[in-house]
Amino acid sequence: MATQTQPLVSIITPVYNGAEFLRQCIESVLAQTYTNWDYTILNNCSTDGTLAIAEEYAAKDPRIRVVNNTNFLRVISNHNAALRLASPACKYCKVVFADDWIYPECLEKMVALAERNPSAGIVGSFRLMGDVLRSDGPPYGKSVVSGREICRAVLLRGIYPFGTSTSLLIRADLVRSHNPFFNESNLHADSETCYELLKESDFGFVHQVLTFTRTQQRTLSFVSLEKGTLFAGNLGDLLKFGPFYLQANEFKATLRDRLRDYYRFLGRGVFERRRKGFLAFHAAKLKELGLSLSRLRVFLQAARYALDQALALNWWPYVLSKRILRAMGSKPREISTEEVRIREQHHF
Repeated sequence: MATQTQPLVSIITPVYNGAEFLRQCIESVLAQTYTNWDYTILNNCSTDGTLAIAEEYAAKDPRIRVVNNTNFLRVISNHNAALRLASPACKYCKVVFADDWIYPECLEKMVALAERNPSAGIVGSFRLMGDVLRSDGPPYGKSVVSGREICRAVLLRGIYPFGTSTSLLIRADLVRSHNPFFNESNLHADSETCYELLKESDFGFVHQVLTFTRTQQRTLSFVSLEKGTLFAGNLGDLLKFGPFYLQANEFKATLRDRLRDYYRFLGRGVFERRRKGFLAFHAAKLKELGLSLSRLRVFLQAARYALDQALALNWWPYVLSKRILRAMGSKPREISTEEVRIREQHHF
């Protein structure tokens, strides 16, 4: 595709204190085989070397510009502010987070698929999440599916082909028609937005690894995993979009399964004594969704998890023998911590 016939892609990087990986991110954009792009880096009041790095690259390439927030914005608000900076002339928008990077053929492959299929509002691909290959997507050979079909697959089968914003190319007219683009009250607004956009468009998918998303302790995705916010996020998506994409019996069964998994997670969290405020946080999340937290259900799941752990470590013969000996008036030998560790390692 000749440069003069290539549609313009606006690449956006919202960043706060991203100096550690920003160079790698920018270099991945510069390495694209697709050349008709402009690139906006929105610096969210960083206090490290982020601004200097961004300005260094902007001075070398006129397609790169740097914008500074006058006031610090929260994460999702900053993402919305960044998308508002997309060029009025662009046909597609591509977010690349500062911790991430894209493979050289990313834009070329995604734009080509979108150009062949004007009904595709969102285009995704295989992706790396840290060192894990994520291959959720339509079957090989099927590059475009209806929005309804892919959203039903996500809700019913538990696949997640959307990845993060770095994983997707989005038609700019969809971005412009939704302001704000992301729901700023939802930490997992990217999935909510995909469900919303796919009500009116198809989903394109390139069966090739085109993006890399970093997973490390300070990233939002890691914090989300640690606190379990994704359970509430998925439940909220189901309550909001399930009635649109699913039949009544499918919605009912899926809601039951989601709540079961949520309470299993909460029970495990209580058993593991997660940080203070763990249950209060999730009680508040459930309340936002119009649901109430059942502490009895949490307790029962914690007990079940404790029993599962004991059985997995083969502690049940010891527990049973202890009860028998107590009934006979004998005192069983106590197991030392070291012996417990040996039993755990060798499962006997």
